[in-house]
Amino acid sequence: MPITEVISNAQELTLTVIADYPVPVERLWVAYADPRQIERFWGPKEWPATFTRHDMAVGGESHYHMTGPDGHASRGRFRYLAVEPNHRIEVEDCFADETGAPNEALPSMHMVFRFEGTPTGSRFTSITTFPSLESMEQLVQMGMLEGTRSAMEQIDDVLADLASFAAGCSTEAQLLNDTQVRVSRVIRGTVEQVWRAHHEPALMPRWLTGPHGWTMPVCELARAVGERYRFEWASDDGTQRFGFEGALLESMAPVREVTTEQMIGTDGPATRNELTLVPLREGTLLSLLITYPSKELRDMILGTGMTAGMEASYARLEQLVESAP
Repeated sequence: MPITEVISNAQELTLTVIADYPVPVERLWVAYADPRQIERFWGPKEWPATFTRHDMAVGGESHYHMTGPDGHASRGRFRYLAVEPNHRIEVEDCFADETGAPNEALPSMHMVFRFEGTPTGSRFTSITTFPSLESMEQLVQMGMLEGTRSAMEQIDDVLADLASFAAGCSTEAQLLNDTQVRVSRVIRGTVEQVWRAHHEPALMPRWLTGPHGWTMPVCELARAVGERYRFEWASDDGTQRFGFEGALLESMAPVREVTTEQMIGTDGPATRNELTLVPLREGTLLSLLITYPSKELRDMILGTGMTAGMEASYARLEQLVESAP
């Protein structure tokens, strides 16, 4: 059990949980920064979590749901108030509906996570402040403390899984549900470098070319929300050509943007692509959440070798940012 102390203070309306781990602070921080890892322990064992948004930056949000044994989903949302890498996270935590909007029928909480080094590893301290004594009692009665204990029992296995922590792993595509896929990769480079490589027409054709034997002759970027973009690729022998176009829906430079994407010349519905960049000690964790209009289209796209093509592009991106000043 990593939990070493639990302190409930009804006068100050706080619940403090302290846990110690035999790993460096940087390793513990990544477990919270990486959506692939936090969803492995955030929910109780019987209520595993799925994070469909996790832009851990001031002004950003995380959207998640925990699925119970009967298939019922309990949804929540973080809104980030402060993020100090390897030291502190401050969030407003609330229950949410399917769109990520707060569920006003249930109380919200103010939470501060602190990370500090110790002689044997690292210490994690969580301080939850409730809006009222009634809210505090309500959430405790709903099983918040038991859920916290159950969730934190799972962290040791996540921290011991060094494969999920290693930088430089190849691109990973994770099926979240019938229509959503999360693509993740750590890029050795800063968030600013990776963002710039995605937003300069002189840089994108140098890495976003997929498998060997293709070039990107058309790179028209959307500069502001509401504008459209257009990308086209061509085979070196001139026999094949295709492209995508879409609109920029949201932008929070340099950590998050949301776009639509549709193959040029088709009438079918577009996908929704959410790009998130999170700084780590090893570089930048790039996450791309793709929402398809149907399971059939999702499976068809994945069957084209999409993941392998993205890995080839991301490997070039890493080489590009490593060589940049």
